[in-house]
Amino acid sequence: MSAASNADRRPNALEVERLSVRLGTVEVLRDLSFHVPRASSLAVIGPNGAGKTVLFRALAGSIPYAGRVSWAPGTKLGYVPQRLDLERDLPVTGRDLLRAKAAMVQASRAMVSEALARVGLDEPSTRAPIGALSGGQFQRLLIAFALVGNRNVLLLDEPAAGIDAPGQQQLNQLLVKLEQEQEMTIIFISHDLTVVSQYATNVLCLSRTYHCFGPPKTALVPEVLDRLYGMPVGFHVHNAR
Repeated sequence: MSAASNADRRPNALEVERLSVRLGTVEVLRDLSFHVPRASSLAVIGPNGAGKTVLFRALAGSIPYAGRVSWAPGTKLGYVPQRLDLERDLPVTGRDLLRAKAAMVQASRAMVSEALARVGLDEPSTRAPIGALSGGQFQRLLIAFALVGNRNVLLLDEPAAGIDAPGQQQLNQLLVKLEQEQEMTIIFISHDLTVVSQYATNVLCLSRTYHCFGPPKTALVPEVLDRLYGMPVGFHVHNAR
């Protein structure tokens, strides 16, 4: 999304030192350290079961952990989960969802309108039932939902899952715009290494036995990916935008 060299000169939005998370008797994350410069993007990659969503829950403070998670002063988190426990055929409109969120965080109508503008949705589209929205529109609605209340950090758990190729491209462009024009800090989980190589400032590689952190040009190389996934993935790094 933006060049790592530029991001290195920015103050950090997030600093994580020796983070470990245990769920019951299972140590899901162990001794994890990384940082996220403000107005940059971090992609979290790795096989299923590596603890990526658990990491998000720890960063959001919703589960106990050991180590240090330090957000910059003034940080306001917005979170878009991988799955939303909401039936798309319910007679609920986008406006209903946004009004509910505004009431929860005591946000004004102007803040709701601003969130919609930031994701490129117009007011009429929010009057339709959520089941009538395309996958890309629904995802943008969820991002607007997360942004209500002037959030400046977004946690996105596989934001492109279930979206067709044109919708994914629009979503990628939206995230670039939020980062570059709105100075949003974005942390996202992805299985699409092409997207990661093109758009992420830094990459956090996670598996149950291995982790690494760095820009795409050093993280998305065959020796790292083979060790991360336990098999060759046949991926070649694309030049960043």
